Amino acid sequence: MTKLTITEIAAESVELLPARETLFWDVNTALIAAQNASYAVNAATVLSVAHSTAVQGITVTQF
Repeated sequence: MTKLTITEIAAESVELLPARETLFWDVNTALIAAQNASYAVNAATVLSVAHSTAVQGITVTQF
């Protein structure tokens, strides 16, 4: 990561967004899908250990 100099900061500018009434689509939605799966089977055994690894996936789509 590089540090900004005073000259670079002074060169920054801002721009106002249009009024809310002028925006064509006034909708902000996000679709979120999350899945988490983990399975461990330890059937018909005595003094044994079952290990499980979880797999997780999250998808976010914003409009």
